[in-house]
Amino acid sequence: MFLRPETTTLLVIDLQDKLIPSIWEKDRLLTNVAKILRLAQILKLRTVPTTQYATGLGPTVPEIAALLPEPPLDKTSFGCLGDERIKSRLEGDLLVVGIETHICVCQTVLGALQAGMRVHVAGDATSSRSPANVQAGLDRMRAAGAVISSTEMAIYELLARSDRQEFKQMLPYLK
Repeated sequence: MFLRPETTTLLVIDLQDKLIPSIWEKDRLLTNVAKILRLAQILKLRTVPTTQYATGLGPTVPEIAALLPEPPLDKTSFGCLGDERIKSRLEGDLLVVGIETHICVCQTVLGALQAGMRVHVAGDATSSRSPANVQAGLDRMRAAGAVISSTEMAIYELLARSDRQEFKQMLPYLK
């Protein structure tokens, strides 16, 4: 199953001020999420950002918030499908990025799969506080039926061709 712009929803999970400092390889994570968000702007992908209990964990980090098309939906359920406002916004295939891989990302993906959705996870655009938990989360999601790929795989799959204007717009962010 290929990701296609007309049928893909980008779900950006919980990239918040108080969580990011303790995240493993946070610079890699933020760089990759920013690339995917730039692509989402260019392709006009449906994008649903979330925060987890923003009162306690703070807002979305500024460098990501600046790229979001709308303010995040705040939730208290770990899995996004546990919040009806978020669940109702999820259509088509999901491309999931964010933190933490083994908690909110994993529970969201498992819930989406259970609801019959097709789910792609850009594995290098997710992270947790430890590499072991990242791997455990990715392994569990893969075993449940999610497609685990990478930021570049998702980007090039959504672009599909090098002779499109959108590819030329995205090219500076891929170098």
